[in-house]
Amino acid sequence: MPDLYVSWSEYHYKIEQLAAQIYQSAWEFNQIVCLARGGLRVGDIISRIYHKPLAILATSSYSGAGEQPRGNLIVASHLTMTTETLGSRILLVDDLVDSGITLEETIPWLKQYSDSPIEEIRTAVVWYKACSVFKPDYYIDYLPDNPWIHQPFEHYEHTNPADLVAKVGESCSWGR
Repeated sequence: MPDLYVSWSEYHYKIEQLAAQIYQSAWEFNQIVCLARGGLRVGDIISRIYHKPLAILATSSYSGAGEQPRGNLIVASHLTMTTETLGSRILLVDDLVDSGITLEETIPWLKQYSDSPIEEIRTAVVWYKACSVFKPDYYIDYLPDNPWIHQPFEHYEHTNPADLVAKVGESCSWGR
């Protein structure tokens, strides 16, 4: 299968579909944890829609040219959040589940990290690839052919500040 290219409007609509799917399930949660970097935008939008606190856990498993080769999973030692404790009913969000290892290993990490008991953790992603060893509770697109997904913000991975100055010109020369 060829690569999957996603526009900004498609990307945002899929997140809205995911938020609606969670709502239709009638499951009540009191905390959202998003996996950075891919899950940041998903978590931010769902947090705004549901008016629930957002916590961020940085993880990384991609590296190399185009960041496509999967490497060892790296999980941050701390969770960033504005609440004093982690919620007891957590919605764990990411943009996609590829191998499934990140979600599979994050759930026990959260349970160990939390000072208070966690009643339930459910997972939500936009894309669920067939090659995953982990099936999320909520997802929008099941991808049986496991395509590489090109998300609309991906071009920033190949951009640097000098390129932006050339693109936007001197129009942003404030403070000089």
